[in-house]
Parts: sequence; structure tokens; C-alpha cells
Amino acid sequence: MTNANDVADHRAIRLLIARQFSSLSWNADRAPDWDGFSADFLPGAQLFPAARPVRPVSVPDFVTRMKTASASTMPVFEETLLGVEIRLYGKVAVALAVCEQREQDASPERAAEALLLVKEEGSWRIAAQGWDKEGDGAPISEALLD
Repeated sequence: MTNANDVADHRAIRLLIARQFSSLSWNADRAPDWDGFSADFLPGAQLFPAARPVRPVSVPDFVTRMKTASASTMPVFEETLLGVEIRLYGKVAVALAVCEQREQDASPERAAEALLLVKEEGSWRIAAQGWDKEGDGAPISEALLD
């Protein structure tokens, strides 16, 4: 049975994830929100990009890498949230989010992002996040799309 707290927590987590994708989007008319992006993570949070072999990245190192890309090789990067599935228990949650990513004039690609979230002092924060791009051998389930 779903209670009012669960509904509010689901809403807060979904808003946090939407904010993440929005803050990590930029083009000629819109700057990224690096501080907003970073603020949603717990100190020491690890990111696990799609590249293999797996190499965890700290949030500050990821932001530095993306700042460099936005100023040079990637003047356009946009992410749009397409769907989220959230599993919640007390003050911990996991979410699987699907987004569409577009770089420059390239065709959009989709990615699935897994987030581990923890509620601290009434706010949800990201403890870890990993992602992978959709591929021929790994299509994104339509059930994950809103």
C-alpha cells in the first residue's frame, strides 16, 4: 500500500532526476548549471560512465571533464528525461531513469541511468550513479518510458 510519504518521496526523487538532466544540458543559448548538478550528490559520490573498463569518477572530476568538453569539443549537449522507475524503502531508493541525449547535430541516443539515493535531513541525494547507452543488443524497454 502506498502512503502519502511514499508519494511525496517519489515526486521528490523524480524532480531531482529531472533537474539532473536539465542542469547537464547546454547549447548556444543556455549554459549548464554545474553547481546545481553537483549539489544533488552526497560528498564522495561516485559516477560510473558507460565507457569500459569501468573507472569510477568523482563528481568534481566529472564536472571538470564536462566543462572542458562544453568549452571545446561539445558546444551542444542536451539530455531529456523520458521515464523513471523508482523503488523506495524508507530512506533509501534506487531509480532507473531513461533519457535522450543529443550532442551537436548528431542523431539523439538513449541511455539508461541507475541511481542510488539516500534521504538525509529531509532531502534526497545521489550516493552513486552509473549509466549505459542503448545499443542493438541492449534495447531500452518501452515499459521504462513515461
